[in-house]
Amino acid sequence: MQAANADLCQLVAAAADICRKPFRHAVRMVVSDADSDLSASPCLDCCLRLEVRAADGERLAEQDLEVELFQSGQDLNLTISWYVDAGRPLLWQGSHSVWMDGQTGERCSRPEEGAALEALARRLRALLVVVD
Repeated sequence: MQAANADLCQLVAAAADICRKPFRHAVRMVVSDADSDLSASPCLDCCLRLEVRAADGERLAEQDLEVELFQSGQDLNLTISWYVDAGRPLLWQGSHSVWMDGQTGERCSRPEEGAALEALARRLRALLVVVD
């Protein structure tokens, strides 16, 4: 299972590096069901922290993200939020993108940096959905 967790983290980091250039990302599992077998399906409920660095290696903690992956029925959904500022809008991505106010949960408009996060969410869903 540890290898599956590492594979998932590497997959997410690579997707984030592509969608949020020029940032570089390291990913670590924040919450994981210890009894889950991620090798069977990496789309189980989990929470990941994406730690961000500039291209020169400088740490950019204000750009860190939290990605929560969860299944609802047969669908993979995810949320992406900024780790250090829960008041910023968060993205819920299911069959479409919905931006929500970080404090109230009400729908809001996409923030300036939202396009890159939407691209990341779409890429992750495409990579992680298991096709029968």
